[in-house]
Amino acid sequence: MTAASRPADVASLLSGADSITVLTGAGISTDSGIPDFRGPQGMWTKDPGAAALFDFDTYMSDVNVRRKVWQMRRENPAWQARPNAAHRALADLDAAGRLRALVTQNIDGLHQAAGVAEGRVLEVHGTIHQVACMDCGARTPTPQVLERLEEESDPRCPDCGGIQKTDTVSFGQRLDPQVLDAAVEAAAEGGVFVTVGTSLGVHPVAGLCDIALDHGVPLVVVNAEPTPYDDRAQAVLRDPISEVVPELAKYALGAQA
Repeated sequence: MTAASRPADVASLLSGADSITVLTGAGISTDSGIPDFRGPQGMWTKDPGAAALFDFDTYMSDVNVRRKVWQMRRENPAWQARPNAAHRALADLDAAGRLRALVTQNIDGLHQAAGVAEGRVLEVHGTIHQVACMDCGARTPTPQVLERLEEESDPRCPDCGGIQKTDTVSFGQRLDPQVLDAAVEAAAEGGVFVTVGTSLGVHPVAGLCDIALDHGVPLVVVNAEPTPYDDRAQAVLRDPISEVVPELAKYALGAQA
């Protein structure tokens, strides 16, 4: 089927679906002031070397990398960011009982801040809001650890002295199998699978599109740049995410956008 270019083209698909599963990536949070990674203004596009800071083995073995990462975490724009219109629109879908699940690659917590129920959000890449000890597994709210940076450049676990890391998934780390299993189930069981602001180039998360399609679930892609799944999607929408997602939500709620 020819990809649609306007939200109205998928109005009946969304309004007729018994539930909607949404996958979000960094693109949904750029209007909240958080840069993406691979877009034209992305963090790794501007500074390809920054990607090395997200490698797990490097982080664990190099104290200087850990020091840089902690400073980067302290300066992360997520601490000042607020949900934008797209986040709020998805929260409206959840409040109306239309969301099967909201799978997100983002670590910023903006979906929960917008009002999506905690249990509905599947954070496949973890969260910046918690810190985990790599030895004993103890978890601490991130702000408590960031406060210690005034005195400690590489704050260790207060329980066992182990290396701490924000509870996010770095390159070389496994995704939480329970979270991934729940995401696979949601992709297979939703009435529509909508991806928002993700390049769909990172597996296994991008493979959720395959799961949905293999189960006969229509795919809708919302992304400024082309993705590997565009030619298999029922619709591909290129317009600004903060404009498109609220329109899609209105159609999904049976309202005229």
